[in-house]
Order: sequence, then C-alpha cells, then structure tokens
Amino acid sequence: MKNILFVLTSNDKMGDTGNKTGFWVEEFAAPYYKLTDAGYNVTLASPKGGQPPIDPNSDTEDAATEDTKRFDKDKETQKVLANTKKLEDVDQKDFDAVFYPGGHGLLWDLVESKTSQNLIESFYANKKPISFVCHAPAILKNIQDNKGDALVKGKNVTGFTNGEEKAVQLTDVVPFLIEDMMKEKGANYSKTGDWQPYALEDGLLITGQNPASSSKVADLLMKKLK
Repeated sequence: MKNILFVLTSNDKMGDTGNKTGFWVEEFAAPYYKLTDAGYNVTLASPKGGQPPIDPNSDTEDAATEDTKRFDKDKETQKVLANTKKLEDVDQKDFDAVFYPGGHGLLWDLVESKTSQNLIESFYANKKPISFVCHAPAILKNIQDNKGDALVKGKNVTGFTNGEEKAVQLTDVVPFLIEDMMKEKGANYSKTGDWQPYALEDGLLITGQNPASSSKVADLLMKKLK
C-alpha cells in the first residue's frame, strides 16, 4: 500500500487586499478521490495543522465539479481535512510521494516555508515523486537540486499561466507570476489554452497547469508509483 502526503496552505489572506483565499477545492478533491479510490493512503498536512482555509471562490456553484459535489456530501473526508497534521511533524520517510494542491493561499506561506522546502528536497533526493497543480508549482521557486541549482532548471514544467492570472484579475496582487518565474529559473515552461487540462512529467517532477489539470496530475503520479 502506497502512502501519499498532501500539503495544503494555511494562509487565508489574499495579500493585503482584505479578500479571502486558501486552497482550491477541486485541486484537492479530484486527486484525493482518484488516489483513495485506487487504494492509496493519503495523509493531509498544512503549516499550522488543523483546518486549512478553502478559497471561497472555489466553493461556488460555477466552480463545482463532480468531485467537489462529492466532497460537499462527504462528512468523513471533511473531518479528515479539518484535522491536517502540522507540516513540521511529517517525515518524508513515511511516504512514497508528495502532492501539493493549488489555490492562491500558498503564494504567501508555502512558497517561503523552509519546512516545506526541506521536505520537497528530501523527497526528491530520495527518488520519490513530487507533484504540484495550478498555483502549487510556485512553491518550486526556492527548491534546489543537490548541486544547489534551481530544481526546475532545464526541466519540462507547467503551472498557472500569465493569461489565467490576468483573467482572474490578480496579476497585480500575486507576489510573482508563475510562468515568468519558471522561465527566469531556466525551466522549459510550456502551457496549453487557458483553463484546458495540461500536465507534464519530467522524471520525479509532475506539474499541472490549472484546476482542470488536477486529475491528470493524479494519473501521472499513480503511473509513476506503479
């Protein structure tokens, strides 16, 4: 039985706008159900532990998918989510892979978290898959390989596009644009049309472009773990 760690943001503030954010429900629910239905054990963690904040924009009728509707009725999974472990209390040794759902919240906590950085680098150094979707690839900004280079340098990656950020009118709110950051770090960044499913695998690194790519990331992760 394979064990997978999900890491979620604890931040509910959209910079200094006064607006709420958090993690994007679909980006948690779609991979969570795909993996647990296939028999994988999933453990949830966040920087502060306990209930991670849900981005209110991801909890609306127009953002609903089959997976989010399932989650809305799923009291058991809601209870698991309300009791995430503290990130500092989890150890790479206990898991076979790590997955980071997106949502804008993580741009202000997980991107700069040394605990998260050390965890990801430890998974990678121990030849275990690391996976990210939508805004979560932003976390790769500070991740290094064993030579001290940017982990994404020369790697095939994707993540939330400049066009998608512009469409949600947050280009001037976010600390940086993922597409620009990836290119600056020397990554081989690519994308498909805005809001279309797109995911890439490069060795142990798996990235997805947007919420619609969540299932694809889970599929690539399962393939990698087989």
